[in-house]
Amino acid sequence: MISFHEVSKYYTKQCALSDISLSIRTGEMVFLTGHSGAGKTTLLKLIMLIEKCNHGQIFIDGKNTRGLSKKHVPLLRQSIGMVFQNPRLLKNRNIFDNVALPLVITGHHRHDIKKRVRAALDKVGLSNKEANHPMELSYGEQQRVGIARAVVNKPKILLADEPTGNLDPSISQDIMTLFSAFNAVGTTVMVASHDLALIASLNYRIITLKQGKLLQSLEQQGRKHETPCIS
Repeated sequence: MISFHEVSKYYTKQCALSDISLSIRTGEMVFLTGHSGAGKTTLLKLIMLIEKCNHGQIFIDGKNTRGLSKKHVPLLRQSIGMVFQNPRLLKNRNIFDNVALPLVITGHHRHDIKKRVRAALDKVGLSNKEANHPMELSYGEQQRVGIARAVVNKPKILLADEPTGNLDPSISQDIMTLFSAFNAVGTTVMVASHDLALIASLNYRIITLKQGKLLQSLEQQGRKHETPCIS
């Protein structure tokens, strides 16, 4: 479903990712971890096609993103849902409208929008909140709205960047249970998190980055120094 082949990404003189090779199978759930600045967010941005790699190749659902034309990028993005640490909800819109936004943008019929939004809110346990506005909800509930918005388009891939970073442990566990539930019905899930205790309590593969390198690769090859990005 997702494959990185010797991928490097750098900004001016700063190396964000160097020589990354990894694969995530269709229907797999994995955790991406590492210190602040390790490259987790950059890796997610590459999958979302928000950023482009400088070297290497990335395949998403069998498509090589390097050779993707501009008109096909939005289509591929529709197959990917994204959850952020900050839910980024529109404060002047109610919960229904916030969740419906991706469907409105892609031109879905009104009847289909109502059906999908209500199904998404039901999955995150907020069926009774569709008329509320974001500021009337707790932060944990707002994060659930963000998740509903990410899955309303029925994406093949669900990405999350530190989704529990501002939540207490019990709510964090509930949020991870939601991701597991989506994974259980076939969605490929990748969650970036620095919460090692929470990750350790769940039985999923862990991908660890350190200073832009895949830590497992460093350990296997016994490297003592980081490989710089090549311009």
